[in-house]
Amino acid sequence: MLLKVAPAFSLVNSQVEPQSLPLFSSVPSAQSASSFLRLSSPSNGVGSAVVFASKGSENKPLTGVVFEPFEEVKKELNLVPTLPQVSLARQKFSEECEAAINQQINVESSISYGYHAMFAYFDRDNVALEGFAKFFNELSLRDRGQVEKLMRYQNKRGGRVQLLEISLPLSEFDHGVKGHALHAMEFALSMEKIANARLLHVHRIALRNHDAQLADFVESEFLSMQVEAIKKIAEHVSQLRRVGAGHVWLVLGRLSSQTCFRKPFHIFQAFPPKAGQGEDL
Repeated sequence: MLLKVAPAFSLVNSQVEPQSLPLFSSVPSAQSASSFLRLSSPSNGVGSAVVFASKGSENKPLTGVVFEPFEEVKKELNLVPTLPQVSLARQKFSEECEAAINQQINVESSISYGYHAMFAYFDRDNVALEGFAKFFNELSLRDRGQVEKLMRYQNKRGGRVQLLEISLPLSEFDHGVKGHALHAMEFALSMEKIANARLLHVHRIALRNHDAQLADFVESEFLSMQVEAIKKIAEHVSQLRRVGAGHVWLVLGRLSSQTCFRKPFHIFQAFPPKAGQGEDL
């Protein structure tokens, strides 16, 4: 380490000091009201020096001191970028992980866009399934929140958010055999499975790049919620397949989105089961 000092200090030859002193040590001075600071090489002590401060400099500002770090510290200082366009927070965050997060942002944005299209469809006056409209609108807002969460994480790790092209969603969900509701719910289930598969892909990339923080982020913030969403929508698909399209028109359109998503459908008490289903309901 090198100290360049102002006139208030002076460098004294350290050959007079014992070689057993540590790297930094206060050395009593023969002169009154003065002190030494000994700096020596950790290996052999060659080229060591003593910083001397006299009593007369106590009332003077200590200016002009320049610190040059040890060699082992310089490597760490090289990790701090100096260019203004480079993130200061980035550390051990690979480009592959950064690209995977941007791809997941695109996936979540596309799914949110698809749910928004489903909301618009069921909110039409000639469709008029208000419960389904609210349900899919809440799913759209949920995925929009996941997009923002991924963006914030990308910025937190020092990455750069790059928005990719979003695919055009379906705008019509009429189906001659399944009906509107079942066709849309099956489509929602497929989108949730796609989102889960992509999240698992991001998790594998994090493990491959030894990014424990990203792996923990995906596990704690996304995977558990995604599994719950798949289970709940799968239950809705099963229930819709059992009751048939006619009962959906009469009952499910009046359900609130909270009932539709967080509670089971209470429609089997209002309508008898189909012929041949019996106790299966």
